[in-house]
Amino acid sequence: MTKKIIKMPALGESVHEATINAWLVKAGDTVKKYDPLAEVISDKVTTEVPSEYSGTIDELLVDEDEEIPIGQAILSIIVEGDGPDDQAEAHSTETSDQERTDEAKEEAEPSQNLNYSPAVVRLAQEKGIDLKQVTGSGKNGRITKKDVLKAADQSESSSQSTKVNEVKLSNDSEKSKFDSRYSPAVLKLAQTHNIDLSQLVGTGAKGRITRKDVLAALESGPSPDQTASQSESSNQIDQSAKTPVSQPSQSQDQVTPADGIRKAIAKQMTKSYQEIPHAWMMVEADVTNIVNLRNHLKDSYQDNEGIHLSYFPFFVKAVTQALKQHPLLNASWQEDGIHYHKDINLSIAVATEDHLYVPVIKQADRLSINGIAHEIDRLAQAVKNGEATSQDMQGGTFTVNNTGVFGSVQSMGIINPPQAAILQVESIKKRLLVSDDGNFKMADMVNLCLSIDHRLLDGLEAGRFLQDVVHNLAQFSQETEIY
Repeated sequence: MTKKIIKMPALGESVHEATINAWLVKAGDTVKKYDPLAEVISDKVTTEVPSEYSGTIDELLVDEDEEIPIGQAILSIIVEGDGPDDQAEAHSTETSDQERTDEAKEEAEPSQNLNYSPAVVRLAQEKGIDLKQVTGSGKNGRITKKDVLKAADQSESSSQSTKVNEVKLSNDSEKSKFDSRYSPAVLKLAQTHNIDLSQLVGTGAKGRITRKDVLAALESGPSPDQTASQSESSNQIDQSAKTPVSQPSQSQDQVTPADGIRKAIAKQMTKSYQEIPHAWMMVEADVTNIVNLRNHLKDSYQDNEGIHLSYFPFFVKAVTQALKQHPLLNASWQEDGIHYHKDINLSIAVATEDHLYVPVIKQADRLSINGIAHEIDRLAQAVKNGEATSQDMQGGTFTVNNTGVFGSVQSMGIINPPQAAILQVESIKKRLLVSDDGNFKMADMVNLCLSIDHRLLDGLEAGRFLQDVVHNLAQFSQETEIY
């Protein structure tokens, strides 16, 4: 019998960390090679981790909702046959694989004029460690995560009353009977709701406290010690206030933990809005010809192709044609300059019951309207059936969002980094217009809303791009070839 280690697999270029969204197995389960072990997510993809061996699950080494680096051990499995055991520790802070990953990352992410990486800075902040007081053991005295963890252990052992990430421990300084290391997500949740982690019994690996344990404590109500502590604290705060401020009752609130996919979306969108100076503009387009063409083709197309022909492929085609004329819209702002992308890979939004995904139509400019329609259908089905691959979800250079399907007539999209822009195609509405000869006519009109990265795009370039999209939409007719 041999113990083997399964590690967090590579999930695509530029992906350094991922989160265990859900375990699909538990200790003692028997699995075959290629059986799914866990659902993992990053800011680019959601996928399953397959087993590399047939055998019996020995131990889950990380908790659900825990973010870990690519290459770190996530579980151990017992397999038949003789051979050396894989060596790995049970938790992320002790894993030699992670140390190697961290050291590699530190070499790859040097901070200018500093002897530690951003990852080390984040860990030091979490542990309350002053990096000026830490002696580095890395190359040229560089401080590594291992050094920070060692300093944190020394600090903890020197004072039993030390606070862990500002979460208040109870006055009873008796050590917990289990390993009291908590993930940042658990610490933050406990701090927000004033939960004493030393009073909880963990259900995670080796008694580790998980988010589910904290949420269960919230649902069961505060302990007498917590109630007394909260009462004492409230009496000390603002004793001179004449009119107390009414606060919502915490017991009436419902706390639903955000799953890994929602966290990844939140992280990506926050990063986008904080780092990218967004600018926005809108134009309207007459798409009467597209409406007539689609209505003329839809029944025969359904019979011949087996899929529904929507308006969206026509918009995608018009956008790809315009991007050829305006390559700056298909570029990215990078630290070393503006990167112009050779391929036009269009990201599109696909909604499921719970989440929004953004798969990519690769080399969309080389596809006919029929080819675009089939690729949209393939990607949508793959996402909804949970079969989308990492290749389906990465490599986008520009985003087109079909917000009109919800009846929206005006919206501002948040740019998906490192892309430079996102176009919202709104709902088609009939309007009464005045024609050039002074007569009235009924037309099918749509608003096109464009968000741009103002670091590399301005109103002139964006306006010309939208003008070309509007022009391309007007060129469709009953004679347009869709194949």
